[in-house]
Amino acid sequence: MFTIQDLEKEKTTEANLLQYLTGKIASFKQSREYRLAMDYATYYDGENIDINRYEKVVYDTMGKAHVDMWTANHKLASHFFTRVVDQDVSYLLGNGINFKSEATKDKLGGAEFDFRVQDVVREAEITGKAYGFWNDGELQMYKFTEFVPFYDEITGVLSAGIYFYQLSAETPLVAYFFERDGYSRFIVPKDSNPYFDKQKRGYLRVTDTSPAFGIENVKYDNYSVLPIVEFYWNGNGKSEMTGKRNTINALDLSESQMVNNVDEGNLIYWVLTNYGGMDDIDLVKFKEHMKTIGVATVDGENASATAHTLEAPFEGNQVTVDMLYKKLYTDFMGFDSTAVSASNQTATAIQATYVPLDLKADKIERYVTKFILQIMKLADITDDEPTYTRNKLINQLEEIQKLATAAPWTGDEYTTRKILTVLGDIDVFEEIQKAKMADSFQRIDESQPEE
Repeated sequence: MFTIQDLEKEKTTEANLLQYLTGKIASFKQSREYRLAMDYATYYDGENIDINRYEKVVYDTMGKAHVDMWTANHKLASHFFTRVVDQDVSYLLGNGINFKSEATKDKLGGAEFDFRVQDVVREAEITGKAYGFWNDGELQMYKFTEFVPFYDEITGVLSAGIYFYQLSAETPLVAYFFERDGYSRFIVPKDSNPYFDKQKRGYLRVTDTSPAFGIENVKYDNYSVLPIVEFYWNGNGKSEMTGKRNTINALDLSESQMVNNVDEGNLIYWVLTNYGGMDDIDLVKFKEHMKTIGVATVDGENASATAHTLEAPFEGNQVTVDMLYKKLYTDFMGFDSTAVSASNQTATAIQATYVPLDLKADKIERYVTKFILQIMKLADITDDEPTYTRNKLINQLEEIQKLATAAPWTGDEYTTRKILTVLGDIDVFEEIQKAKMADSFQRIDESQPEE
């Protein structure tokens, strides 16, 4: 962990500060947390790096291991982690973030704010932590793997940080250095010393204007705190992958083995009689020849080649795969759509399958709300709070009937909003309300007696 107190000691000269900051970026990229985060991000991208590194081996009579060059070694990735992460984010935030006042959402950036919060939560679930930068009216997301934090030794509060990126090994590294009193930018070229190309400026752009001359002066101000908010997944900063990586690897290995059994042709083996002069290479060539041509040549009076068929252990592998899928859904507290296969499932039955995911979402919602409230404070919004509409698979007819029955107690606006959410049309709520109001006024006019 890097601290603001250590950072302050290195501000003796600009060159010394740049050397210190560059060194901290290098140290951060060498840390175990960074390497794990990069691994988990690769899993989310659809690759199983552990399976890709795995090589099958065979042992000779002396017990020495050799890479198996002869049998099939397909490497499948299940994308299970990708589905779980997308499910969690969509379930809690897929219908957007709701506020009591429309002005709150507009001040935060409208629909773009919803998307950025989704990005923050998704990145934190993958790697354990993400950052939201409130950039004077716009929320930006920084990944765990591209931000070096500095904390206060006394309070533990995030007090400074470095956001960095590099397009390739041949291009310079670009970094933004954030402090409480402003931010600057420095460049680290490949073959020369780092330098500041943009000096420190404040976070808030303030303009002085007049009717006669328009903008007369531009200056920059700052927030009372660093405008970067951390979001910890599960409140502890550990990836959702933690403790489940080996189970995913076991699933991918099992599915890969099922394919290998079919492709390898170890479903059929050959017994060669009076071919004692053949070595291992000759036997491999014979096997490949049979797979390619399908014809065996028999030399000698007593020589023969006899095929024997074995059945691949498909049922056993399938039981293993099914067990691993069930375990992963249990461990990730996910929603298994195969459990809701019948079209006539009742709302109660569907709701029961959501219990694990609901429990998980209840916990995460606390931290999402805390994160949004901190952003709202930076945006000078203190009289509102976020709410969420979870994105559930439901029995639409039964749900709408239930809402209609409760309408006399819940009111027209609430009922309309909930029914539109069920139908997936919440974005047209304002238009429908205006149309209903116009229709109501028309009915009143028509009911008035003619003079």
